Amino acid sequence: MSALGELRTITHKRGPESAASKRARTKDNKVAAFFLAPWLLGLLGITIGPMLISLYLAFTNYNLLQAPKFTGLANIQRMLGDERLAHSLQATFTYVIVSVPLQLGTALALAVLLDRGLRALPLYRSVFYLPSLLGSSVAVAVLWRLVFGGEGLVNAFLAVFGIEGAAWISSPDTALSTLILLHMWTFGAPMVIFLAGLRQIPREYYEASSTDGATKWRQFRSITLPLLSPIIFFNLVLGLIGSFQTFTQAFIVSNGSGGPADSTLFFSLYLYQEGFSSFRMGYASALAWLLLIIIGIFTSLNFWASKYWVFYDD
Repeated sequence: MSALGELRTITHKRGPESAASKRARTKDNKVAAFFLAPWLLGLLGITIGPMLISLYLAFTNYNLLQAPKFTGLANIQRMLGDERLAHSLQATFTYVIVSVPLQLGTALALAVLLDRGLRALPLYRSVFYLPSLLGSSVAVAVLWRLVFGGEGLVNAFLAVFGIEGAAWISSPDTALSTLILLHMWTFGAPMVIFLAGLRQIPREYYEASSTDGATKWRQFRSITLPLLSPIIFFNLVLGLIGSFQTFTQAFIVSNGSGGPADSTLFFSLYLYQEGFSSFRMGYASALAWLLLIIIGIFTSLNFWASKYWVFYDD
């Protein structure tokens, strides 16, 4: 009997749905809609609604004080000749390309170390995770500025050995590096995820490879990395998205200017300056959509490339 015939037979045996069943199903649907209503209202009022308004403002001249005036593609044309936008893109891309691999590499190395069964593992895990809770806060950004200031702790430590320190956050050559180091320091969240993934790899694989004479490095390259590749991909996507939106650290370290010489002018900081310092909200909305497009492109490229290096254990 075909699948369609079986479905007709089952439907015939069940008979028509009773009125009581219909009322019960309707009641369940109403209850489900009631509990979903706050989320739907939030999605429409906090996410989709503002996005649509921002899309409209991207084609207007709006200064927050007067009604927006439609200007067509004027904001897009301005982007093409905006030197500060080019500087912000350069700083942001450098920050993302350098800091994300360093952070994930540090997180993976520590996760492998902790997976070997160290004593007081919960303590180490908590201590290493703590910077991730504080890394994006204003307090840590202020502390980072004090550490790398002209008379900060780093230069005080170097002075003990007779080394004259640099003005780390005041020099265009080193200011961005301090923010990259701060981002690398917040490796706790990906480390915990890596550690959870390592605990899911069967120990039998390592025992069998040891019997065959495989070294620790060969085990890591041939067993750990392939089986952990979905976790690496997950952390990579989240890390890229989060890094493109970095704002607080650059704002605090540079006093909101993105200096020195726009070396820490991240895209999100420039967007903030245009929208809330210069009151060019129309242009800021266009920048926000440009950021969305950039993140979308990088995320899509990651998903496309994942088929070549991400392996799922069926």
